[in-house]
Amino acid sequence: NEAPVIPELISELREAFSRHHLEGEVILVDDGSTDNTAEIAEQVAEGWNALKIIRHQKNLGKTESMVTGANSTSKKYLVIFDADLQHSPNEIPRFLEKLAEGWDIVTGRKLGAYSKRTVSSIYNRLSRKIFSVPVSDLNSMKAFRKELLDSLTLRHDWHRFFVVLAHARGATVTEIDIDLYPRRAGISKYTSKFRILVGLLDLVSVGFLLMFSRKPLLFFGLTGLVLTGFGAIVAVAAFYLRFLHPMLGFEAYIPPFGYRPLLYLVMLLEMLGFLLVGFGLVSEQVAQLRDELDNLRKQ
Repeated sequence: NEAPVIPELISELREAFSRHHLEGEVILVDDGSTDNTAEIAEQVAEGWNALKIIRHQKNLGKTESMVTGANSTSKKYLVIFDADLQHSPNEIPRFLEKLAEGWDIVTGRKLGAYSKRTVSSIYNRLSRKIFSVPVSDLNSMKAFRKELLDSLTLRHDWHRFFVVLAHARGATVTEIDIDLYPRRAGISKYTSKFRILVGLLDLVSVGFLLMFSRKPLLFFGLTGLVLTGFGAIVAVAAFYLRFLHPMLGFEAYIPPFGYRPLLYLVMLLEMLGFLLVGFGLVSEQVAQLRDELDNLRKQ
């Protein structure tokens, strides 16, 4: 739903392509718009063969739009930004220069007034702390090698973690300063407070994936051993109180709830512990199979 700015966007893109002698495609993904965005783009760009318009029948989200755009081209490099003209198409050559230097991913560090600066700052700081990504702005204009996106499976709304996931696989990342301009029309679609909670949960999910997907036994096995050990401690304590305590001349101690609940607790802890260790071993085999499939796909 960016119909008000589409004419200006296409005009600036054509000017940037002409001024900087750029070659390639401009892919506009219409993510289920209800304001004739695609139709207006077709009219404005008539005669410009560089523009390709792809439509989603319904709104799927930014991640799906990014993947759709990438799948529709065979170009080596991709430059991605929103159509709201808060990022200038004239920045494209600077991103391409960095890619030509050998970097796998180039992100933009926004300079200028930003309505969501506080929330964005918290998110970016948490991401840098958790994932050790050497950039200060993960959700900005970016350029990268297409093969990186092809090698990843992004879940819904995981576009913001593309840099994190690619970096975890060894991609080199750098950033450049870019100007952020005020919106020329419309309102941001990412203002819901609920999105903050979703973003934090996604952050935890990605962190868990990166920490334990390669070595699942590290998490499940360790947790299982802790539960098994705790169950053994409870069993020893119950045995001591029930049998050894009276044998040593002390008065028998009988818990208010009796000994049977302790027995059930021991059984539960031991069963959960062994199940988690077994699940960790199976997960190791699944991870190994996934790595082998990834290698086959690369070949």
